[in-house]
Parts: sequence; C-alpha cells; structure tokens
Amino acid sequence: MQIREAHNPDWEAVWPIIQEVIMAGETYGYDPDLSPAAAYRIWFELPHKTYVAVAGNTVLGTYYLKPNQGGPGRHVCNCGYMVAAPARGQGVGKLMAQHSLQMAIELGYKAMQFNYVAVSNTVAIRLWEQLGFQTVGRLPRAFCHPRLGYIDALVLYQWLAD
Repeated sequence: MQIREAHNPDWEAVWPIIQEVIMAGETYGYDPDLSPAAAYRIWFELPHKTYVAVAGNTVLGTYYLKPNQGGPGRHVCNCGYMVAAPARGQGVGKLMAQHSLQMAIELGYKAMQFNYVAVSNTVAIRLWEQLGFQTVGRLPRAFCHPRLGYIDALVLYQWLAD
C-alpha cells in the first residue's frame, strides 16, 4: 500500500467511499444528501492537500489536510479521513493518520485539531490517543447518531512543533 497525493481521476473511486460513510451518518456531520459536486468541493477543492491510500489500482482510503482556521489560526490544520468498507480493520486508517501528521509538519503546520469526533467513534478516538492527541473539549449532545440519538462530540488536539 502507498499513500500519494490525490488527482482528479481518483475522484471516481473516492466518491463511493465518501457516499457510503456519509450515508451511514455515524461519524461525519455531512448531510446524507450531499451531492457529488458538493462532496468534490469539500474533499478535493477546498483542502490544502488531498491524499489516497492505494494498493495497486484500488483506492482503500482517502484523507484531506487543510487549515482549521484562517489568519492567526492558520498554523493549526484539520483533517478528514475515510476508509473503504472492505479495507477497514487492516491498518489503512492508522497509516493515513501517521502520514497526515508527517505531511502536516512538512507543510509547516504547528498543530492538528479535530473539531467534531463523535464519542461513538471509539476506533478513531483510540487511534488518535495512541498517536498523542488529547481531548481538549466535549460538546454535549452535539452529534445526532442514527441509532444512539444525541451523543457528545469531542475536540481533539496535538501540538506538532518542537
């Protein structure tokens, strides 16, 4: 498996991954009716960089990296990660997470922040904690999970600079 910068032709393989994740409604606060054009803008046009994890010609996962805020907050980046269902549990997310931390440093970011991690997303939370992230905020009942109802969302943060 390799992780490389995404290119426009990758969209055809990335869109089904995004569509499946947002339709499930369990981890991202995107509208389940998000159009492919709107998703493309969110995932490919607005970020600083977008990457894909590939094995051969198969896209296993994708992530974007972008400034979390502008102006005096532009040194803090934010990322979004999605793994194709058949590739889950195989370490793709962990490799993308590690890659994103390295890329953030290389791109000059000083910190990484996740603004809205559903507490039910225990796999992601465990990974972020293993990689040194700390929970710096808890948003009570901020995420409406399709099965669990209103649950908390976490804000996770890691300073990357020495």
